[in-house]
Amino acid sequence: MKLIRFGELNNEKPGVQLADTTKIDVSEFGEDYTEQFFETDGLNRLEKWLNENQSSCKVLPENTRLGSPIARPSKLVCVGLNYAKHAAESGMDLPKEPVLFFKATSSIVGPYDTVVIPKGSTKTDWEVELAVVIGKKASYVSESEALDYVAGYVLHNDVSERAFQLEREGQWVKGKSCDTFAPLGPFLATKDEVKDPNNLHLWLKLNGKTMQDSTTSDFVFNIQEVVSYISQFMTLLPGDVISTGTPFGVGLGLKPPLYLKQGDVMELGVEGLGISKQEVVAYENL
Repeated sequence: MKLIRFGELNNEKPGVQLADTTKIDVSEFGEDYTEQFFETDGLNRLEKWLNENQSSCKVLPENTRLGSPIARPSKLVCVGLNYAKHAAESGMDLPKEPVLFFKATSSIVGPYDTVVIPKGSTKTDWEVELAVVIGKKASYVSESEALDYVAGYVLHNDVSERAFQLEREGQWVKGKSCDTFAPLGPFLATKDEVKDPNNLHLWLKLNGKTMQDSTTSDFVFNIQEVVSYISQFMTLLPGDVISTGTPFGVGLGLKPPLYLKQGDVMELGVEGLGISKQEVVAYENL
């Protein structure tokens, strides 16, 4: 099953993308894709509801805006330097255990929304990532059980401001949490639709030129290891998002470095999780 949310920003309604890519409105189901939805076996309840009610669901027009396929989660946890080649291009040692940081959930937007270069930015960068959505409360989970706690997967562009992240005092969160810095979607694919999350092709193009092209087989720490590891330090709640890192090919790693500017267009995808596209606008031009 593929979950979508559609409509105006901060007023999205729940929907489903069918196998033939038709998108339907399931707001009559009566629930958004929230922590409570996932916690109360919402995926199975929605599937049963669709078996009885799909024929009466409204088909969405092609130009309907898509929002994040998950209503704002309690947290968006990210794993840094989780691809061997990306760690190398960043000039950093391969981590001995997962590097964790947070993105503010206020940075989450839809898959085709505009990305805003923040005020004072000089080094805004792109990062295609596979993100995991947690399906049930996870605390002290073993690696062997980790996938039992996964609801599904979603495409994420972990937009980053490198000067804020690396050249200012403190933690990475400042360079990761600006408004619009977390486009999610176009849909959440339930885990039954993704055979092996540790071997998926992912890519990103900037203005039509391929910048990132890799697979999750280059993970330093795979999905099971990441979910288990994070759950040793915090309880993961249903609907929480874990973004698993980006492969080589970011602007920071180029020689000379290349950063986003007004009018740039990013297009990105993960195998089985669709394609998203964001145009870049400078804060001063809003």
